[in-house]
Amino acid sequence: MSVKAIAVNPDQPSVFIEITQPMPQPGEHDLLVEVKAVSVNPVDTKVHAGLSKNGLQAPRILGWDASGIVKAVGAGVTQFQAGDEVWYAGDITRPGSNTTHQLIDARIVGHKPQSLDWAAAAALPLTALTAWEGLFERLNIQDAGSDKTLLIIGGAGGVGSLAVPFAKHNSQIKVIATASREDSAQWCRDRGADLVVNYRDLKGELAKHDIKFVDYIFILNDTDGHWDAVCELIAPQGHICTIVENDRPLDQSKLKSKSAALHWEFMYTRSMYQTADMARQGEILNEVAKLVDAGVVESSLSETLHGLSMESITEAHRKVLDGHMRGKVVVAF
Repeated sequence: MSVKAIAVNPDQPSVFIEITQPMPQPGEHDLLVEVKAVSVNPVDTKVHAGLSKNGLQAPRILGWDASGIVKAVGAGVTQFQAGDEVWYAGDITRPGSNTTHQLIDARIVGHKPQSLDWAAAAALPLTALTAWEGLFERLNIQDAGSDKTLLIIGGAGGVGSLAVPFAKHNSQIKVIATASREDSAQWCRDRGADLVVNYRDLKGELAKHDIKFVDYIFILNDTDGHWDAVCELIAPQGHICTIVENDRPLDQSKLKSKSAALHWEFMYTRSMYQTADMARQGEILNEVAKLVDAGVVESSLSETLHGLSMESITEAHRKVLDGHMRGKVVVAF
């Protein structure tokens, strides 16, 4: 039996092609998953841009955010069996999810929320893991009191749409989100934001509410563009976490007098380096699934495209590159 996939064309890396491959066989820790839906994220477009610039020798399958059905398990897998419905954010060092069948390490896989369909489930894993790790493993906001504040820059995006309810449900902290349009601001409020401000003038907007410093800042877009404002706004002994790489050097001296800390969050660190706590990602996904099924967290799905094809994957990439996505775009097979 062959597997259909949409891959980057090695002869013209700016475009996608359809390929067929033999059905893969699971290794010791692997699941073989029949993919039902895949979400497209900024990481997809960034990897694609890198391939387009630097070239590649063979077709490359992108897509790492998926939901599907387990078809077979490796010899060392005990927590899943054939027929289980799963979701995961994948491993950037392995072939991606833009395929009918995919191998994935069982340790970074969770059981899909029962209350979500395939598309709604596929919208969540990567952003959920990024939001969870950033908030609770880098910033440790669960230890903050009700007198502390968290500023989420990019509250209506894929990660922000989950960071807001995660922070509200699992901490006592006051959550401030940024948005530039009223529909995006309402999106943040609907998910629990205590205050929404326009990111174009963070210092001025917060001053309107008598806020000079914030204790925690979670940067979800344009680290370079927000850096000066963030350094002014972070409270003495505060914590900043960003998920966005910088294009130019960040002036760390601005944090020195405040003894402020900068943390990086990259959701693929655990799978890329096979860390000892790699299985924590599967545990987080199972915790998030419970929150979803309890109605605490909604899917951030905003648009569904249909059918695994060059056209659907290209269109999903175009929507992400547009830079104004509210929530997530998913391709359902």
